[in-house]
Amino acid sequence: MAAEHCTSPGRTRWIVLFSLLIAISILGLFIDEPSSLFQLDEETAKLLNNADIAWLITATGLVLLMTPGLSFFYGGMVRSKNVISTMIQSVMAMGMISIVWYVVGFSLAFGNSWHGLVGDPRTFFMFQNVGASPLGIEGLELTIPLALFALFQLKFAIITPALITGSFAERIHFSGYLIFMILFSLLIYAPLAHWIWHPEGILGNMLGIEDFAGGIVVHAASGIAALAGAIYLGRRHYTGKHVPANMPMVLLGACLLWFGWFGFNGGSALGANEEAVKAFLNTNMACAAAMIAWVLFDTVRNHKPSGMGLAIGAVVGLVAITPSAGWVTVGQSVFIGTITAICCNIAVHWKNKGSVDDALDVFPTHGIGGIIGTILAAIFVFHGEGSMEHFCHILNHLLAVALVFAYTFGGAYLLFWVIDRMVTMRVSIASEIIGLDRSQHGEAYTIVEDEKLFEKDTPSNG
Repeated sequence: MAAEHCTSPGRTRWIVLFSLLIAISILGLFIDEPSSLFQLDEETAKLLNNADIAWLITATGLVLLMTPGLSFFYGGMVRSKNVISTMIQSVMAMGMISIVWYVVGFSLAFGNSWHGLVGDPRTFFMFQNVGASPLGIEGLELTIPLALFALFQLKFAIITPALITGSFAERIHFSGYLIFMILFSLLIYAPLAHWIWHPEGILGNMLGIEDFAGGIVVHAASGIAALAGAIYLGRRHYTGKHVPANMPMVLLGACLLWFGWFGFNGGSALGANEEAVKAFLNTNMACAAAMIAWVLFDTVRNHKPSGMGLAIGAVVGLVAITPSAGWVTVGQSVFIGTITAICCNIAVHWKNKGSVDDALDVFPTHGIGGIIGTILAAIFVFHGEGSMEHFCHILNHLLAVALVFAYTFGGAYLLFWVIDRMVTMRVSIASEIIGLDRSQHGEAYTIVEDEKLFEKDTPSNG
């Protein structure tokens, strides 16, 4: 079935977004790309390592696979009338954030540092100076082309806003989500990435915060922003028991995430080296331990061992090991996966008793998992000497978590508030009851028996 036509007020927002894309496409024609950008001199070429390049190309593809995996994971969890809309929100991030990253996102995250807070947007504007050379980010010694590094980091920028969608599933306007996704990436994600991963970033450089592959930048941040979204948008209007649409999809999504996470963590070593192997190993063991711990803890609490618990537990283990994957021992990775799974399981239980409608438990899993993983990383990973210095190291990480929580929650909540004044963020009650698949996209996951009744009763929301 063709998608519904947008109403006049709703059409304006799409015209604006479409016009922006046309403007970017035309502007790109006038950006001068020197012929030498992908033709290196002999001295610069010696800085590259072909094995590292091959591994990072592979890892980049693996990380991208995580976003479709997430779409299956989330899509199977929601009710059948919201499957398509939920999956589209993740898949759309692959396109939208790619353009945002190309225009200015990469510059804000890794451009020349402005007081350790954010990158100069002019440094890599529309990927200027991003080519085959490993040079370009002062203080960061690469053995891969800067273009490949930018692509690898892009995949992290893609999945972060996609993770947030699980909190406000089944009740957000698609256009409002797109605007939020763009602004979140520019105003929250890019600065956080700069704070921690840029050589001159304020948290990494001044406080010595270590985040191997995104425990703070990706998972804690997405979970915290998800909490803000769930609080702002309020509870869903239930018309019956929430029954997941498709458990096989959830399990498939979890397995794809597990597979793709090897690139997420292993690739963060930025080379085909011992650290990458260690990250690969620890990722698998933490995931396995957390999956088993979640299921067994459920049974201890007198619940049946479920496929949902198995899938969520596995993802929690992946989240927990992310901050320290390349540094901890195998035994520590198993402990991290186990203890984090138990804590997140309890957090989900508490959340279900509260009033906040975090639909797919993004904060109790990704938020809490990322925070616990970060604290455990500070405990287990320390490169200095002396117990007092180690204690200060842990305190710095706790401070960093608090700062990131305040900035991300406050920033995300403000974004929801501002965007809601521009574009209504929440769909109407009628649209929510019908389901976002039909009301937002004019499509259906299940067969519609009466097409005429469907067309008559489906409101147009833009």
